[in-house]
Amino acid sequence: QVQLVESGGGLVQAGGSLRLSCAASGRTLSNYVMGWFRQAPGKEREFVAVISRSGSSIFYKDSVKGRFTISRDNAKNTVYLQMNSLKPEDTAVYYCAGDPNIYTDSREYDYWGQGTQVTVSS
Repeated sequence: QVQLVESGGGLVQAGGSLRLSCAASGRTLSNYVMGWFRQAPGKEREFVAVISRSGSSIFYKDSVKGRFTISRDNAKNTVYLQMNSLKPEDTAVYYCAGDPNIYTDSREYDYWGQGTQVTVSS
């Protein structure tokens, strides 16, 4: 199994930036497709971005395209989510997740981190 730990969340003003990290241990990160998801209060968990094992395939939720960038460093066993031009509607708990196959449906992912809170003030 792989253990995932997110970091980098916090409070930021609208228009600001944050960089989330997801560090993996227990298994080599390169074995897994990695996704970022988020869940706002009272809402379902939603897909944000996903990156293939090699990093050659990347997909984003439409509302974050051009603002968020997912990347990975397999040598460091870490996945990143660079978030720019943040909006209040980006406020949520952000989770990283891993699976051997590429999905945008959170129900397909086997491994999850504990989440990190991102709050964007207006």
